[in-house]
Amino acid sequence: MSISVERLTRVYGDFIAVDDLSFEVAPGEIVGLIGPNGAGKTTTLRSLAGILRPTSGRVRIDGHDLVGDPLEAKRRLAFMPDEPHLFEYLTVDEHLRLVARLYGVDDFERRARALVNELELAGKERSLPGALSRGMRQKVVIACGLVRDASVLLFDEPLTGLDPIGIRRMRETILARGRAGAAIMVSSHLLHLVEEICTRVIIMDRGRKIADGTVAELASRAEGAAGSNLEQIFLRVTGHDPDPP
Repeated sequence: MSISVERLTRVYGDFIAVDDLSFEVAPGEIVGLIGPNGAGKTTTLRSLAGILRPTSGRVRIDGHDLVGDPLEAKRRLAFMPDEPHLFEYLTVDEHLRLVARLYGVDDFERRARALVNELELAGKERSLPGALSRGMRQKVVIACGLVRDASVLLFDEPLTGLDPIGIRRMRETILARGRAGAAIMVSSHLLHLVEEICTRVIIMDRGRKIADGTVAELASRAEGAAGSNLEQIFLRVTGHDPDPP
């Protein structure tokens, strides 16, 4: 498996942000990670990216332990966070060049040109972050993650700030990486998009995994949810359904 998580737990003082979480993501899978605010989604993704060290449990990326062999594990993953933190005095092109140099990317010019066109950043290559909209800055962060061939892609709210056209293009970008064999996790509150692009969905609440499966499988397991869409399933299994059966 490209991503293997075994009994991951992350504790802050007396607060358990992620509690005994286990799952796997295979090459070519696009797994949606959803849950109410504070469910532990971002903590999970940051733990998978190696930004946070697990309190206990194990994370492996392409078979490499994220704690025991962090360099090899991190070479194989790209994390696109929900907040587009960029260097204030680097242009879009300079951001891409910096990442490419750090990771030893071959054929940078071709890859960067293709990404700039794919993410609709053409004409913005010499722009500084302060001159870009929130959505454009988000695209730059994602371009930096995709400029190299990472086999594991972690997207935390990738659609924040994007207009409808940008959302549609980003959906195609994520699907294309899945078709190319990347193992992908996407956290988003846009449940209709998660339902459209994800081969499987994990639902978290209060730090724990409460459901895991395809939308059809989740609907069949949730009482009274047969034939429901993901939003209805989500409300049912998290106990927020205003009209339970």
